[in-house]
Amino acid sequence: MTEPNLLPKLTLADGTEIPGIGLGTFGSDKYSPDDVGQAVLEAGRYGWRHFDCASVYGYEMEIGQALSQLQKEGVSREELWVTSKVWNDSHDRVEASCEQSLKDLGLDYLDLYLIHWPFPNHHAPKVDVSARDAHAVPFTAERYLTVWKQMESLKVKGLVRQIGTSNMTAPKLKSVLPLMDQKPTVNQLERHPHFQQNELVSFLKSHGILPVGYSPVGSPSRPERDRTPEDTVDTEDPAVLDAAERLGVHPAVVCVLWQIQTGTLPIPFSVKPSQFRSLLDAAAGSKLSEDELSAISQSDKGCRLIKGQVFLWNGAKDWRDLWDE
Repeated sequence: MTEPNLLPKLTLADGTEIPGIGLGTFGSDKYSPDDVGQAVLEAGRYGWRHFDCASVYGYEMEIGQALSQLQKEGVSREELWVTSKVWNDSHDRVEASCEQSLKDLGLDYLDLYLIHWPFPNHHAPKVDVSARDAHAVPFTAERYLTVWKQMESLKVKGLVRQIGTSNMTAPKLKSVLPLMDQKPTVNQLERHPHFQQNELVSFLKSHGILPVGYSPVGSPSRPERDRTPEDTVDTEDPAVLDAAERLGVHPAVVCVLWQIQTGTLPIPFSVKPSQFRSLLDAAAGSKLSEDELSAISQSDKGCRLIKGQVFLWNGAKDWRDLWDE
């Protein structure tokens, strides 16, 4: 077991401490709810305390059973950090979605609740890249703010402790931040050595918003719909391989350490004990050198992996329209 008090911690804008590494639970349509629930239970026993969930992943009930078992075994609710997200089809009923997640997770409150995507566009599970929502629409600040008002209400009611955003670009945030009563405390974004998004990370930090990086090792288990021939592989990058050899770890560990040491909170996904144990061990004690960090900083290829084509609306040219590129 890794002692949780040895793990990195980050501080949100209001002074709240958040565990500086979290276990993602998006099974990429490859793993069963029981697989993910069992991984959360074993990870929690090993020392993981931060779990990143979402209603659309379909595993919150099984994760809730794992969290309940961990608490029976002596992990206090206060030690845990549990995030969930409102899915795109529930933008008009945020409180009901949140209450369902609380029920499924067996919790009285969420530590963090996010708007999963900035559009109401959605899709069924396990669809391929050609799937489209017939009612899909582009982002508007006005529509987004109606969702955000509901998020603010959840915090007032005590259902959630923190609220945040996910998959928001700097232009989108600029359009809504001045109109928010409560600012988001985090924004989740895709981040890994081959897709560093340093401009967005700097923008977030300058506004007191913590960057939380998903797909930190390049999402090797991502769905087929998110794969294209030009995608690159972070764990085969020479700078990553050199650092992994020096530390005696898997290259995936280096990708996660890079995020921690550049001020982002990584949320890697794994159901394999050997993987989630080695990630936590490294987070508690390993460090990349300044030379290694510099070499990895020069490895950026601008390679977005989670392109989101299934969220495109009629009239959009391609997935770059989702990201204001």
